[in-house]
Amino acid sequence: METKYIFVTGGVVSSLGKGIISSSLARLLLSRGYSVTIQKFDPYINIDPGTLNPYEHGECYVTDDGHEADLDLGHYERFTDIRTSRANNVTTGRIYQSVIDKERKGDYLGKTVQIIPHITDEIKRNVKLLGNTGKYDFVITEIGGTVGDIESTPFLEAVRQLKWELGKNALSVHLTYVPYLKAAKELKTKPTQHSVKQLQAIGIQPDILILRTEKEIPVSMRRKVAQFCNVAPDAVIECIDASSIYRVPMLMHEQRLDNLVIRLTDSESKGEPNHSAWNNFVHKLENAEKTVRIGLVGKYVELQDAYKSISESLVQAATYCDHRLDLVYIHSEKLTKENVEEKLAGLDGVIIAPGFGQRGIEGKFVALEWCRTHDMPTFGICLGMQCMVIEFARNVLGYSDANSTEMDPHTAHNVIDLMEEQKSVTNMGGTMRLGAYDCKLKKESVPYLAYGKEIITERHRHRFEFNNEFRERFENAGLECVGENPETGLVEVVQIPSLSWFVGTQYHPEYRSTVLNPNPLFMSFVKAAIANGDKTRKDDNL
Repeated sequence: METKYIFVTGGVVSSLGKGIISSSLARLLLSRGYSVTIQKFDPYINIDPGTLNPYEHGECYVTDDGHEADLDLGHYERFTDIRTSRANNVTTGRIYQSVIDKERKGDYLGKTVQIIPHITDEIKRNVKLLGNTGKYDFVITEIGGTVGDIESTPFLEAVRQLKWELGKNALSVHLTYVPYLKAAKELKTKPTQHSVKQLQAIGIQPDILILRTEKEIPVSMRRKVAQFCNVAPDAVIECIDASSIYRVPMLMHEQRLDNLVIRLTDSESKGEPNHSAWNNFVHKLENAEKTVRIGLVGKYVELQDAYKSISESLVQAATYCDHRLDLVYIHSEKLTKENVEEKLAGLDGVIIAPGFGQRGIEGKFVALEWCRTHDMPTFGICLGMQCMVIEFARNVLGYSDANSTEMDPHTAHNVIDLMEEQKSVTNMGGTMRLGAYDCKLKKESVPYLAYGKEIITERHRHRFEFNNEFRERFENAGLECVGENPETGLVEVVQIPSLSWFVGTQYHPEYRSTVLNPNPLFMSFVKAAIANGDKTRKDDNL
């Protein structure tokens, strides 16, 4: 079967959910037995989102091969169990950098370098990169931004050319918004019509329209949209607000989106899809009666997309434990010794979030001291793990000035220090310890029991590390180093064995947690939180 290319564009407003639609379509095609991958083309000029503030763009997702990527790649992996890579996320910055490098080397034979054909050709080359491997039946390409954005124009021109060149092997899916005006008590299709007209003016005729809406769209209105937009009536699909993003694949299947794609691309049918595992997860998610209450302590809590992979990993783990997740966001800048009891006492477990920089870090130390002294199940991730080490050094080892050299370059007790290979690094982008690395776990430790094996592989994103000069002092005082990189001896996991569940990881386990394969360490943490909540309620009733 020839590789088919599906392009997903958006109109009217941003944040309609192109990533969820792309992921849902990939899930449906995978369930039918096709091989699928998804890629995101982002119109911003940054080389990658690695240097972007989370307030700008949400979390920075990291792939196995160490690429810092858009958060939509997290959705792709969670929905599909596909491991993405650098090839799955391309920005305008990457495209221009590649073209300029070629120009400097003389690859264009002295010709004037232009948007068309040089930039568009580079975009097309990247679009087809994964398809040319011969591994995939379908390559789904999400184009960031909305139709009409000046930044997106070269990408849309490349899509126009590819649709013309590939014929039946290319398909355009356009996602738009149908607003409901309360004053008029009416749904309005005009924004969709204008959006499609903009797309047509560029030279792209959408094959499928997906209409995001808060209210059910009558069949007559969908026919009207089809007529005005030159789209077949059965190719106008309603995407109404769902109780969970994980229900969207089922909503799309009910409207035969996967059948439509197979028919329009003349693809060989591989039979009916198998949704049993997915449906089981959604059933558990929607029917759980008990609740587990987890607090997430971080400094970006106003923008919950900053912790998207963590929150989704917790949802997945709680669901498989037959519980609903009640995730409480706690601003670390506002956490003090005076209010910590009030903020944390009613929780079943606490996550100390990753991040960078000094802001809000003292609040994390306050939270950790309270959790440690009250035996609260606690999970520190990356900077959260480093904060565990610093808090223990200050309050148990008695090093009152203990710190990371990221926060205090002159501390006498640099229990967290800059990695040796990072000391000569001056550029910020793409220069951290990034991607998947092995970790050897100490037998019978909490992480070892969770994973069920000694050697695991998880993804990293950090510059600073546990300082092994202090290792013996920590372990003698009760904080054990229970995971390390087998090649470098870099400490990856710490644990306080005397507590019920108190674990910190230098790596980011949230990046490898998916709907059908939740991360074992998140499962272990949530089970401990549930047990703690049950014990607390039992004690309260005595």
